[in-house]
Amino acid sequence: MARLRLFGPAREAAGRASVVQKGASVGEIIATAEQRFGADFARVVAVSAIWLNGQTVELDASVADEDEVAIIPPVSGG
Repeated sequence: MARLRLFGPAREAAGRASVVQKGASVGEIIATAEQRFGADFARVVAVSAIWLNGQTVELDASVADEDEVAIIPPVSGG
């Protein structure tokens, strides 16, 4: 199973920094997390970057057991 890492608002919405999850693709892992953590989490994901092993990917990218999927919410500052 892959590790899903959560940062900022995604971590707050899920109530945890990471979770181990089954899924054959990045999209499956994200969809399962959205079902598990609810609408607030899904809203954060909708505006976030999704990374696989430190690289931006499409949702159809394949995931192996040792992979890490990360949800990187937008950052504001000044």
